[in-house]
Amino acid sequence: MAQSKVEHSVRQDREAGGIGSALRSVFRRSDTSVVIATVILFVLFSFSNTSFLTPFNLFNVSRTAALYVFVALGQAIVIVTGGMNLSLGAIGGLTVVVAGWCMDTMGWSPWIGVPLAMLTGTLCGMFNGFIIIKSKLNSFIVTLASLFIFTGLVQGISQGFPYSNIPRDFTILGRNDFLGVPYVFLFAVAVLTALAYVFKFRVVGRRILATGGNLEAARLSGIRTDNIVFLSHTLSGVFAATAGLLWVSRMGSAQPSTGTDWLIISFAVAIIGGTALNGGEFSALGILASAIMLTLIKNGLIMLNVNVYFEQTFLGVIVLLAVSVESIRVALSNRTKRTKTDAS
Repeated sequence: MAQSKVEHSVRQDREAGGIGSALRSVFRRSDTSVVIATVILFVLFSFSNTSFLTPFNLFNVSRTAALYVFVALGQAIVIVTGGMNLSLGAIGGLTVVVAGWCMDTMGWSPWIGVPLAMLTGTLCGMFNGFIIIKSKLNSFIVTLASLFIFTGLVQGISQGFPYSNIPRDFTILGRNDFLGVPYVFLFAVAVLTALAYVFKFRVVGRRILATGGNLEAARLSGIRTDNIVFLSHTLSGVFAATAGLLWVSRMGSAQPSTGTDWLIISFAVAIIGGTALNGGEFSALGILASAIMLTLIKNGLIMLNVNVYFEQTFLGVIVLLAVSVESIRVALSNRTKRTKTDAS
């Protein structure tokens, strides 16, 4: 009888320890806080305004969040390798202008204009990557310079005028839905799922994370880190171009001003979503939750009649808080690891 009590007590301790260990592992994840914050915001806005849960509003929220996902991916894929892309918005803007020029000025079909616009964004990303690996300059310097180059091309080609004659067929992806869910949101979820698979199960994904985690160690282990950096900037151009084209599909026109506010959005969504600033960490779920949270905040500010001119201030404070929380989480995680090492 006494032995059975002891065994029961040991089993309870193990179960409690298992639950505690599971909870600690969950909260140790970089995307846990943003997922919880997004759920809380959604509940708060649902109760604070009766218009929030209308199909029209939810459609707009999910569609905008999907666009933010692609903007953030253009930044996150570079941050993961320990770099940054300040020219992201300019690449998106140049893509938009090329698409508008092809479809409006030249009268070409989207089947011609879209591939040319995607090629433009890809080449811009390749340009950044090539200069960085050949010159060995910091990505901040290179992309700052290319920001001015690409912005100049946007202004030079468009002369500041929008392209309004966009074929209606091209707006289907950005404006239509499937059972109330925007096509663009389904597209974003599919891309995030594919990236989550690549980073977790494919060699190229592990190499990207390893390069961002420790560049020198990755190089010594046989990884061609220059190729990884080049690939990350190329993909950044692809995602920026995709975001630009989806923006055109949503608006029904190609605005040269597209991308001017992408820099803070890209960093905000990527960092809040769990992409470590020092590289080596990526969370598809975190980026999706972060994009939704940022959209909810913007949407909520409008519904609560808050002065929208202070929107950038709110975003800046959110980014600062996110970086602070992330640094605290990393410090606690490192302390736990050191304690375990010392104990063993």
